[in-house]
This record gives sequence, structure tokens and C-alpha cells, in this order.
Amino acid sequence: MVLRRLDVQESDYRPVYVVWELTLACDQPCTHCGSRAGDARPSELDLAQALEVVKSLAALRAEEVALIGGEAYLHPAFLEILDAIGKAGIRPTMVTGGRGMTAELARAMKARGVYSVSVSIDGLEPTHDLMRAARGSYRAAMAALGFLKDAGITITANTNINRLNRGDLEALYLELAAQGIASWQVQITAPLGRAADRGDLILQPYDYLELMPRIAALKARAYADGILIMPGNNMGYFGPEEALLRSTSPEGHDHFRSCLAGRYLMGIESDGAVKGCPSLQTKHYVGGNLKERSLQEIWDHAPELGFTRERGVEALWGFCKSCAYAETCLGGCTFTAQAIMGKPGNNPYCHYRALAQKKAGKRERLVPLSAAPGDPFDNGVFALVEEAFDAEEPPLAPAGQLVKIRKGKAATTS
Repeated sequence: MVLRRLDVQESDYRPVYVVWELTLACDQPCTHCGSRAGDARPSELDLAQALEVVKSLAALRAEEVALIGGEAYLHPAFLEILDAIGKAGIRPTMVTGGRGMTAELARAMKARGVYSVSVSIDGLEPTHDLMRAARGSYRAAMAALGFLKDAGITITANTNINRLNRGDLEALYLELAAQGIASWQVQITAPLGRAADRGDLILQPYDYLELMPRIAALKARAYADGILIMPGNNMGYFGPEEALLRSTSPEGHDHFRSCLAGRYLMGIESDGAVKGCPSLQTKHYVGGNLKERSLQEIWDHAPELGFTRERGVEALWGFCKSCAYAETCLGGCTFTAQAIMGKPGNNPYCHYRALAQKKAGKRERLVPLSAAPGDPFDNGVFALVEEAFDAEEPPLAPAGQLVKIRKGKAATTS
């Protein structure tokens, strides 16, 4: 999920930043897609319904709406909805794979007030095309950056980091910097949607020990180049480079402040389902549908959206419950913890946690137990094995095949 830094009062809960999936139709069959995009959802919102959503967002004092898909430009009323967002006083932005972007479309988007567009880049050309399962998609994404920049739109990039592309980061930064990006969002590929089917793709918690210092070094380098690198909310937390990674200036001292879902962030699915974050699992976190309830009512009263407003350390378990940063972090990213552990409150994707484990001579390893059912924003079941830090890593079993854990201690997911 791409998310800019939010400057809001602590208790002013409103959807400052909204990520709106206009359609689940997509022109790329990405192997790591959390929403399993490809075909449009049944009964997606039409233009009239979408315009009512825009009015509701303005009434709730939304400040920015990022249109996503699938591919947002495949919605038949894409440009009309963009136009309405801008005229409502809300900043329109977009996240795209860019395969169908053209110079003409970029100019039309600029004419309708689009401020910035983030193009998803998954690695250098061979890696990107492999992950996107579409030959030529890397060149199309890079061309999209050029079309958008030429149209006068601020261009940014975003990358999901996993075991397939983690070796590309430094070289990829040079490619993106040459394109003139203003910022680069990096986040981990959580085992969500199709990525849940790829146990070999996802990072292990101890991979953070090598990864986080590299990202910090890239961020320091990017400052000198006038580019801002920011970690996504599912990449954390509280390692030695925390202030550098979270801050928007070299002198900053920012840090992670727990999940923003349902406090300052909202996700809308293309059929009108509303969640506190666009990446949250649909099965567990939809608070209502705009075809049946008003956006105001869902935001104000649905517990599926409001759970983070009252959540405290009592909701934590496992390592997170006893962590020194428990009251501040509150278990990190909700959808990522849910995807791994089956419920929030204990998140093994944590730099501080990996360092603490290493100090004790241990590490944690994710083992897939059963496959995800195959729905948008779904997840499978994992066991968390604690083992010696220098243990040999066995090959991962295919997703869906039950794993009998012979060594180590498995954490329960219940």
C-alpha cells in the first residue's frame, strides 16, 4: 500500500487518505497481486454511484484519493471520476502498473487535476517481467513514467520487496532516479492474495537483518539526489535506522505510530465495500457496502473500521505483547499480521524483533501450512518456527501442502 505521511491531530479521525479500487479488471496477471486482480468484480460501482462516493468523501473531509485497480484506467468512467474528485477539492492521485499508459491518457489525467502517479516497479527488467507474468511490462512501466512526467504530473514509484527482487534494489534505484522520480515507496510483499500462494517468494523475518540497513543506506543516498525513499506501513520496525527510515528529512526523528487503518486511512473496493485499509482482508474487515449504507455511517459506526481507534496493548500477543515498543507500535501492520498469523497483534516482520532473536541466538521462520482459498485479499495459514540462528534453511513446501514440523517450536495461530 502506498501511503504518504499524514499530518493530522491525534484524535481527528477522518479518512484523510483514501485508496479507491475503481475496478478489479487488470491488464497484467501479477504473481504477487494481493487482490488477485484480472476480471472486474460483479456489480462494480457505475458513474452515478461513484459520483455519490465523491460527495461523501468531501463531506468526510478527505484530503487525497488514490485511484487503484486492478487498473483504474480500465474503468469506463475513469476520467469523469478523476474530474469529480478534483472539483470536490480533494487531491486526485493514482497507483498504476502503467502497461496501458499513453501520452494522450497522461495529458487527459493532467487536465483533470491529477497531482501525482506512482508506478509499480517490481525490480529490474527480467525480475519485473517475471513477477508481472507479462513480457514487456518493465519497459511499459518505464515508458509510463516518461509519459506522465512529460504531461506535468509528479512521478513516483513503489516496489514490493521479496526474495525474488531483493537483490535488484540498488541497481533499480539508479534506474528510477534516471527517470526523475520524486519519491520511492518500498514495502514488503506480504503473503496476501496470489503472494500467499508463493511461499518461496516471501521474505523470512530474519531477512530483515540484511535488508533494512541496505534500504537505510539507499535512503541516505537518495536524500543527496533530492529523492525521498519511504517505507510502507508494513515494513518495520524500531531497528537502529528507524528515525532515518520514517523521517521525511535528514534531520527528522519520526517513528512508526501503529496501524492507521480506520483512523486516517480508508479503502473502498470497486463494488462499494468499505475497509479501514485497502489491503485488509475482505472477509474480516469490510464494515459495510455503499449500496446499502452511507459512507458516514460506515466510518462512524462499523467496528471493522473503528477497531484501531480503541486498540491497546491488551490486543497484543506473542513477542509483540512483551516488546519494549508495544504501546507505540501495537503490533505493526494489521493486514500483514493477519496474513501470517491468522489474526493481528503479533507481527514477525519486524527489524527490532529479528535483532532481539539474533542476540538470543535464535531466529523465526515462516512455514506455509495451508493455501489461501483463492479470493481477493485472502491469506493462507503459516506456522512460526523458532530455531537456532545458524540453522540450515530447508526448502519451502508448496502452498497448500500441510507441513509436519519436525524441528523447532511452532507458534499457534489461534
